[in-house]
Formats: sequence, structure tokens, C-alpha cells
Amino acid sequence: MIVPGIHRQRVNNPVHSLCVWMNTLKYLTVLLVSVVFFCPRSLKDNIDNNADKWCRAPCVIERRVRANDREYNEKFQYSNCIMTSKYNIITFLPVNLFEQFQEVANTYFLFLLILQLIPQISSLSWFTTIVPLALVLSITAVKDATDDYFRHKSDNQVNNRQSQVLIRGSLQNEKWMNVRVGDIIKLENKQFVAADLLLLSSTEPHGLCYIETAELDGETNMKVRQSVSVTSELGDPNNLASFDGEVVCEPPNNKLDRFCGTLYWRDKKYPLTNQNMLLRGCVLRNTEACYGLVIFAGPDTKLMQNSGRTKFKRTSIDRLMNTLVLWIFGFLVCMGVILAVGNAVWEREVGSRFQSYLPWDPPVDNFLFSAFLSFWSYVIILNTVVPISLYVSVEVIRLGHSYFINWDQKMFCSQCNTAAEARTTTLNEELGQVEYIFSDKTGTLTQNIMSFNKCSINGQPYAKGEVRIDFSPFNPLADPDFCFYDDKLLESVKVGDAHSQEFFRLLSLCHTVMSEEKSEGELVYKAQSPDEGALVTAARNFGFVFRSRTPGTITTTEMGRTVTYSLLAILDFNNIRKRMSVIVRSPEGRIRLYCKGADTVLLERLHHCNQELTAYAADGLRTLALAYRDLSEDEWESWSESHSVADKATDCREDRLAAVYEQIEQDMMLLGATAIEDKLQEGVPETIAVLSLANIKIWVLTGDKQETAVNIGYSCKMLTDDMTEVFIIGGHTVQSVRQDCRWNERSSSFISENRSLSRVSRQAHALEADMESEFVSTACACKAVICCRVTPLQKAQVVELIKKHKKAVTLAIGDGANDISMIKSAHIGVGISGQEGIQAVLASDYSFSQFRFLQRLLLVHGRWSYLRMCRFLCYFFYKNFAFTMVHFWFGFFCGFSAQTVYDQYFITLYNIVYTSLPVLAMGIFDQDVPDQRSLEYPKLYEPGQLNLLFNKREFFICIAQGIYSSVVLFFVPYAILSDATQSTGVPLADYQTFAVTTATALVIVVSVQIALDTGFWTVFNHVFVWGSLASYFTIMFALNSQILFRIFPNQFHFVGSAQSTLLQPVVWLTIALATAICIVPVLAFRFLKLDLKPQLSDTVRKHTKTSPTLICPSLLLRHVLPSSQYVGLEVND
Repeated sequence: MIVPGIHRQRVNNPVHSLCVWMNTLKYLTVLLVSVVFFCPRSLKDNIDNNADKWCRAPCVIERRVRANDREYNEKFQYSNCIMTSKYNIITFLPVNLFEQFQEVANTYFLFLLILQLIPQISSLSWFTTIVPLALVLSITAVKDATDDYFRHKSDNQVNNRQSQVLIRGSLQNEKWMNVRVGDIIKLENKQFVAADLLLLSSTEPHGLCYIETAELDGETNMKVRQSVSVTSELGDPNNLASFDGEVVCEPPNNKLDRFCGTLYWRDKKYPLTNQNMLLRGCVLRNTEACYGLVIFAGPDTKLMQNSGRTKFKRTSIDRLMNTLVLWIFGFLVCMGVILAVGNAVWEREVGSRFQSYLPWDPPVDNFLFSAFLSFWSYVIILNTVVPISLYVSVEVIRLGHSYFINWDQKMFCSQCNTAAEARTTTLNEELGQVEYIFSDKTGTLTQNIMSFNKCSINGQPYAKGEVRIDFSPFNPLADPDFCFYDDKLLESVKVGDAHSQEFFRLLSLCHTVMSEEKSEGELVYKAQSPDEGALVTAARNFGFVFRSRTPGTITTTEMGRTVTYSLLAILDFNNIRKRMSVIVRSPEGRIRLYCKGADTVLLERLHHCNQELTAYAADGLRTLALAYRDLSEDEWESWSESHSVADKATDCREDRLAAVYEQIEQDMMLLGATAIEDKLQEGVPETIAVLSLANIKIWVLTGDKQETAVNIGYSCKMLTDDMTEVFIIGGHTVQSVRQDCRWNERSSSFISENRSLSRVSRQAHALEADMESEFVSTACACKAVICCRVTPLQKAQVVELIKKHKKAVTLAIGDGANDISMIKSAHIGVGISGQEGIQAVLASDYSFSQFRFLQRLLLVHGRWSYLRMCRFLCYFFYKNFAFTMVHFWFGFFCGFSAQTVYDQYFITLYNIVYTSLPVLAMGIFDQDVPDQRSLEYPKLYEPGQLNLLFNKREFFICIAQGIYSSVVLFFVPYAILSDATQSTGVPLADYQTFAVTTATALVIVVSVQIALDTGFWTVFNHVFVWGSLASYFTIMFALNSQILFRIFPNQFHFVGSAQSTLLQPVVWLTIALATAICIVPVLAFRFLKLDLKPQLSDTVRKHTKTSPTLICPSLLLRHVLPSSQYVGLEVND
């Protein structure tokens, strides 16, 4: 690109040179503005997110893969090489700089640097801007390069793993990056799966193999996969080498639990499902070897499809900070205009008198052009009001806060050997502003460790008893850890009660549990859910022991007798069906369907039912209904044919199967119901009580039924007896839900503070657009909200609703894959590493192992992070305005000539040496009260919710203090030194003496100010504050020394001026007076505020100092209870 004017440059003409620079500046400005405002960050995000799509052909609706035919498959450009890194050696510098200049502040300082290269404008050397800018860019670049280096290292490690590939009839070792779609791979036990494979054959019977999916979903239990029957015998490499089947399947996607495809081989087609697939990231377990056909490779694998970029979250302080920086920039422009107008007036009225012996520089021919140049000069000089180091300092502070969370031993769970983890560094201060917590129930509030607690069989409940049953005399295969207390049930099984035995027979057959027999009689069950494991274990102890399974059989031991059932069909469980069924044929030839599932779904498909389910749910137990249906041979044959057609369908296969399942799961007979207890985690009631005192509203979003959720609500103290009304929104239509909401709104003025919304059973209606405001207003009038029977999507919708209508900071916490959408929707997502894998943890911003750690995360780390960040920002803006505004006042006394008060080295080092470390130490280590007091006084959390510590008002107060300090720092030395003399009679009113006096007073004032602002002193605070002050004097004396003058005579002109200035007593008196005038009003205001209107933190700190181990009960009650409850209360402190 040719910039107009550059190719005609005439160096010898200074006027033309300036015009060339102005033209260049104009075009560069347009370019930079275009980059910042017309190429926003979202465009780059879209480019990154869609680069893979743009680099490929238009979207396809299917994928075709031919086995052992690389020539055919390579035309689709499938590759198994993954690349998660962003840069390489060539692209790092340009791409990283482009990313960094997306920040408005960086672009602004680049613009200033260009201005400083124009000698007619700049009165400062270019290094005053380029040194801070280069430092900021370098620190960020080093961080990005380090992160990308580890990504490269990880990519290389994965891409260079070895795999056995069948090439030209023989197995050869190949790196993963060289594996191609259509290749056949041999996997051995404990080996990672290299790509998404179609299982062809296995050394296990019936083409079975066992895998662990911990890297995919965090679940460590084994899962079974099975090859298509027609390929299960192709175990020999010679047979596999001749395999030429073609797979037509869905295009790459991120659905881990679904796969739809068809295998075409020998003029026949065979349906393929997720049960036939081995996904990349899985590990082969308990299987000697297996062979698989590569279907998806590299970035197309489901593992990589799920590793997409998460939504970038910004804090409210970030958004406010960006707004304030724009305001400061506007203020800078206004100051530049004022001083430019002053320059024009001065040049016209006064400067014209000096034209004969002090003419304008050649480019300047009138006072207006002089004012124009003066404007840009002052923009350069006053640029420090927009702090270039602000963003880097903020990131350093956030990083320190994240390490404090990771290192907190009080959030470490020794039982599961899991520490708390801050998975992001951008949201720490937002933890101190949370108003709404949305929590899952199972595994989050509860332990998700299930125990078979009660049951009902044929209308007979079994639950009572005080003595634990000893199963060992009755059943040598019983699990010794199983607990049950009603011996009547065991007697019922022993005497051969048909209903009781059929009840436990169903539990031993209707499941997907895998059994591993380590030694004779020592069974270990691998269940995909704790519920299923508890039910199969219960059946085991009552004499119906699940032993093993094959694709076509289930073997059990029933009352000591081994029985093998033919497994005819499995009707899978999913979140829509909420039930699972099996169809088995007994050794006697009887065909029976066994079904277990959610009561609301199953009861609709029965002949009759009983009421035990409601009673169990009221006890807070998880209930399942159990039913069966006998099938005739004709019914089975007819249904099996329909099922086969649906199973082989290539389009809408899942919908077709669901319809077929629905046909057979009708007219079932109820056997009974199970009640499984899921106990609360340790410390849940106390945590909820403390968070409620901190004015944090807790909503529980669960898929359980109403009675179960309400009982858990009482158990964890969300619902209390003093709540005068617990009302339910349970309408079945939009109109009925609206009437429920309006009825409760009308009565809210009487009991809104002592009510709780216990159920929103019809979320689909309550979340509709025209119902949003009514639902939110009703729910937010309550102290606690429990939403029952909600789907994962509805959980996210509730969170979005509060974000939209309340403008409050939200936090979502969960432990399972069904909580991911809620976790990603909230401002802050917290994952609990529990029994349901680590999918929620991988999607979260923070993670730990117990719900009780949430109070420490918010009330200690969150509150401290918010406090530190607010104090940091207030001081940062104060010190920059106190520093910069001195130039503004000096402009009125130097003919608006853009002359600086300080020397250029002081300007360069002020923000990066003299004042950077003390404020960082305060931002990282400061605290107002100890952590224990933060937990004892939850009301200390409220200033963050109300955004009291840093807002627009606090910002203007800091700016006003900075401007006041600048007035004092300029006019006090100006007034005193203008008439002062040395002991020899030489006047002190020279430029260098004034500059050194003002700079020294400034450094001392801001150092004293940060000493006053620091509430918690550490060794680092002392070293940084007093060390920075010492570094100022050391560097200043060095810059004015004879040594540097001899080396760089053109750069260091004022030899010994600092030493001679600071030897004058009047200078030190001036510095002391300026410091006193700046600091004394601040001290007086703070003492008056502490005495007349103390904050809770001030009171707590006072009591902590006077009695470090004794808490004042009356003080605690006063800040916890409403005023009506403690007026006149007498407590002996």
C-alpha cells in the first residue's frame, strides 16, 4: 500500500516534511480507528471459531468412509493431526500484536508514539511512551507465548503417540498424526483410542470390549461397546485387510452420546449406533485387543469438537473500567483544547512581541497553527491520565488472587484429595458481588452416594426397624457394606413371596451395570449412576445376585440357583423417556418386559398404582416405580419386527425408536417402588444459613419431584418453620400459572419476607416471554426458591431470566453434565468434582469438592478480591491524576508551550518503577478483617453486592483528590521557591530546582497515601513501599551524576542539580508542607468518618484488635438480625 505523500518526500523542506508527517498521521489514524472500532474483538472471535469451517468445502450432511482405501478417503482431506496452539514462529509476532492492539488503550498509546516521532509536536522523547508500551506488550507476549508453548508441547505429545495401523495386510507402527480416515487400527489393553473408531472385532466373546471414558466425561466406571455382528469374526489381520465396507454416517458433531450411521458391505446394510463406537480419548480396559475403523480423525473427533472456545466472561468492574477510561480520554481532550486555546491567546497577545528575536519555527506561520500543534503536544504530555499499565496490573492482581484460592488449605478435601481450583483469572472480584446462587441438588447439596432405604412391594411398605440385618448367613454373596433394617422384607423373600422375589428379580435384570468378579464370590459392580448401583446391590443382598452379562444373556444367582436369561432387547434410558426397560426370556420360555423409571412417567402406563411414592418423596427420598408386563410370542415377534425396522432407519432413527418403545411400554403391572436416600453433604445447612445472612438468595433447580425437593429444602435450612407460607405454582396452563403468580403478588405486601416459593412445576409456561416479568417479581419476593422437574435447558433459562431482569451477579453451581448449560449461563460457574464425573468442572470457572467451601470462596476470597481490586483502582487513578495534572497547571505559567514540569526520565519511570510495586502489593495482599471474621460477620459481604467500594461516585472522589493534590504539589513549591534563596544568596527559582522539589514531594505524598490505604501490612508491602521510595532517590542521584554526563553528555545536562537542590533546608520544608496539606485533610476526614459513621468492617476491626479471640455477641446480632429483633436486647459481651 502506498500512503499519499510518502513517495514525494523532500527532506530538505521542513514545511513539506511536516505536511508529509501530518498526512501519514492522518492515514495511520484512520487505519488504527478502523482496526479498533470497525474490526471489533467479536470479529476476531468469529474468525477463530469459524476458521475450520471457512477452510473447508460447504457444509456436508453426511460422511462417507471406505475401509482400507486411502486414495478414496484422502480426497476429503481428513487428517488426524490436532493443533490447539494459536501461533508458530512466523505468525507469533504479527498475530499477537494484532490481538494486543484490539485493546483500545494499547492502540491509543501506539497513536501517541507516532505523534512523538514528529519533532514539531512532541516535547518529550519517544522513549517516554515506547518504554512503558513495550514493557506492557512484552509481558503480555511472554505470557501468551508461554501458554502457546505448552499447547504446542501437548499437541506434539499427542500427535506423536504410536498406534498399530493395518497397511497392505500387515500391522505397522504409525504416529497418531499419520493415521488416516478409513485406516484399521489395532488397540491393546490400557491403550488410548487414537481416533473415533467403528469397533470391528474384539478378542472378547461376541465382539465386546470395555472402555473407560474419563477424558471425555470424567466417569471412571467401565462401559461396554460391541461390534456389529457381521464384522465380529474379522479378528485376523488377513481378514481385516480384505474388508472393504463403506460407512455412511452423520457429519462431525459434539454429541458424545449419539452416533447414527450405516455400514454397507456385501450388498447389505447394517445400522450403527453409539454402542458400536470407540471415541478418541477413551482407554481400552479388560480387553486384550480389538480392531477399529477410523471414522472421524483429528479436529473432527467428538473430543476435539467438544473442546471449543467457551464464552468469554467479563466482570462489572471491567465494564465500568472501560467506560471510565473513555471518560478520562474525553477529559484529556478537553484539557488539550483548553491549553490549545490558551496557547492561541498567548501567542496572539504576548508571543508576537518576541517575534524579532524568538521567531516561530519554520512550519508555524500564525497563532492558530501554533495552537493546533500545541493541542497534540499536550495530548502527548497529559497521556498518563490514561494509564497504560492499568490492564497489566489488573491481570497480575487477579492471577495472585487465583493462586490464593488454589493454595487455600481450608478448601482442600483430604477425603478425595482434591483442592479448590480457580480455572479462570478474570472473575475473582465478581465473587465478592454475587446476589443469586443457582444450585443443583443431587451431588451438589447431597453426597450422590445412594443407599437403598425403603421400598414398597404390592402395597406393603418396608422401612422400619432399629437392628441392622446380617445377610451373611442367608447369602454368602451379600455385600457386607449394605445396610437395611426391616427384617420382614428378608423373611418375605425367604418364604418365597412371589411379589417380593419378582421385585428383586427386576432389580437384578433391568440395568446396565457391569460386573467384575475379582475372585470367587467377590463381586465389584461398575454402574453408570449411583442410583443403579444401589438398586443392583440391594437385589444382590436379598438373594438375586447379578453375576455377568453378554450381548444376548444376563446371568444371575437367584436364591442360590444360577439362572441365565436371554436378553431380547434393551430399551435405553434418556432424559426424555426417564425410564429404561429390558425384555428377557426366562429358562422356562416366558417373555417378560421389566421397566423402572420416574413415577410421573411410569404411572401413566399402568393399570393401577398406590400412594407410597408420595410418602417416600415427602421424606426427601429419590423414588422409582417398578413395573412389568408379560408378552406373548406373537406380541414379541410383531414388536421385534417393528423395532428392527426402526433400528435400521437412516433418518430420524431416534424418534422412530422412541415411538416403538412407547408401543410396548403400556398396560404394565406395578410391582412396587424403591426409595433411595441421598444424604446431605457435610456443612450444607450451615453454609446456606451463612450465605442467606450475607443477603445472597439461593435457588435450587432440580429435576426431582416436588415433595422430595421440599423435604431437602427443610433439611438444608432453605425452608424454615418461621416461613408463614410455602406456596406452589403448579398450573398446567399459561393462564393458571399467571393466576398463581398474581394471587401471590397481591398478598406479597404482608408476608413477602417470610415466604418461600417451593415449586415451579410448569417451567415451560412460567418461562414464556409474556410471563417472564410476573414470574421474576413473584420469585424474587421470596426468601428461597425451589424449582422442581426442570430440564437442563430450563435451568439455563432461569439463570438468564434473572440476569436479564435483575441485573444482578449470578453464580451457578453443579456437579453433573446436566448442569453445564446453567454453569455457562451464569456470570460465575462453579463445578463440584463429585460422583458424576468432571464434565461440570471442565465447564466451570471455579471448582472444589464440597458445597460448604462455597461460603469461603465468596465471603473470604470473593470479598477480599473485590476489596483489593477497588482499593487498587481508586489509588491507581488518584496517583495518575496527581502526577499528570501538575503539567496542566504549569501550562498557564510557561506560555502554554507544552514544556514539562518533570524531566523525561521521571515521566518514564513514575508508573513502571516508582509507584507500580506498592499498589500491586496492596492489590494482592490487602485485607480489612481476617478470614475468620469475614465468615463470622456475613453482613460484611453486602458492600460488594451494592457496588459501594468502586463506582462512578468513588471514581470522581479519587479524581477530585488527585486534582487537589496536584494543585498543592504545584502551587506550594511555586509560591515558596519563587522568592527563596540559597544560603549563598543565589535564587532557588530555577526550572530544575522546581522540578526536583515537585517530583520528590509527589513521590513522598503518593507513598504516604498508599501507606494510609493499606489495611494489612506484609513483608512485601514494606519492601515495595519503602523500596520504591529509596529507588527514586537512588535513580535520581544517578541520573544527575558526573558519570552519566561523561558517557552521555547530550542526554544528561543537569549535573548535580538533584544533590544541590535537596541540600537546601527550604526545599525539605516545602516538601513537608506540601505533604502535610495533601495528607492531613484525608486523615481528618477518615477519623471523623470512623467516629461518626463507622462501617461494619471498621467496628469488626476495632473489636478484633481489642479482643482478637473474643467475638462481641451483641455486635454480631446487630448486624445479622433486623432492627426490630434487637432493639432493647441485652447481651453480656
